[in-house]
Amino acid sequence: MSAKTTRIIATVLLVIPIIVLSIGGVMKILGAEPEMVMQFLTKAGFGPYITLLGLTELTIAGLLIYPKTNKTGFLLATSYFAGALCLEISGGQPTASVVFLVMLWVSMFLRKREVFV
Repeated sequence: MSAKTTRIIATVLLVIPIIVLSIGGVMKILGAEPEMVMQFLTKAGFGPYITLLGLTELTIAGLLIYPKTNKTGFLLATSYFAGALCLEISGGQPTASVVFLVMLWVSMFLRKREVFV
C-alpha cells in the first residue's frame, strides 16, 4: 500500500469518529438528543451532566482535529468511547461504540505508530 493510500484511509477512519463526537456534542448541548438516548443517560445517572458531556465531546473532537494535540485527543477519545461501550454493555444496548474505537485505533496506528510504542 502506498503512503498516499495509507494517509487517505487513516484520514477517513479518523474523520468518522470526529463527526460522531461533534454531532453528539452539539445535540447534547442543544437538547436535541433522541428521547431514548436521554432516558438511557438519565437512568445511568448522567441526566444533570448532559451539557457537560456535550462540551466534552466537542473538546475531544477539537483535540483530535488539531495535529499538535491529536495524541491527547486520541487518548481522551479512547477513554470516552470505552466508557460509552461500558454503559452500552451494562444497559443491554447495541454496542456501537466499539466500531468507533476500532476506527480510531486503526487510524492512529496508520498515522502515528509511535503512539503505540
